[in-house]
Amino acid sequence: MKPVFDKSGLLTTVVCDARTNKVLMVAWMNEESYALTKKTHQTWFWSRSRQKLWHKGEESGNTQEVVSMTLDCDYDTLLVSVIPAGPACHTGHETCFFNEVEMED
Repeated sequence: MKPVFDKSGLLTTVVCDARTNKVLMVAWMNEESYALTKKTHQTWFWSRSRQKLWHKGEESGNTQEVVSMTLDCDYDTLLVSVIPAGPACHTGHETCFFNEVEMED
């Protein structure tokens, strides 16, 4: 089964902690980073802002060991379950999702 990359050649990728199921981050893969992730068992992404491949943890050391990868029913979103070697967020937070939104009454 092959993923369906969007018109920009990207695949939305949700990364979660294999032990806690907590969502750690959302990023994008292109075909090359998808293949590298499968081959190395570590996460690789396509940086839309820098327009280049990046290996998660290449600067911080906070790599992510891939436990499993699952495509959704349309093959256009990837769920990657990982064992993180440190915080997922560049801010130092465990997850990129820490800005709680208050619901309206």
